[in-house]
Amino acid sequence: MNVWLIASSVMLLALVPCGWVALTSSLQKRLVALEMAGIVCTLELMLLTMAFNRMPMMDLALALGLLSFGAGMVFAHFLERYL
Repeated sequence: MNVWLIASSVMLLALVPCGWVALTSSLQKRLVALEMAGIVCTLELMLLTMAFNRMPMMDLALALGLLSFGAGMVFAHFLERYL
């Protein structure tokens, strides 16, 4: 077990508050939780890429970062009438 795996397992704990807020709060806070979960998942994939020394997988993490921002904007667009 190396330092990258330890950091990635600690980073997984950051998803718990995001999930809790996404399930129980108002729509504005849900949107923020969705964006934060996208950031945390991107960082998680980057840490796992470094842990397993598979550099081509870094592209997947960067693509997730870009797509999670777009997903948040689509979420905000369709729920615009409630926000």
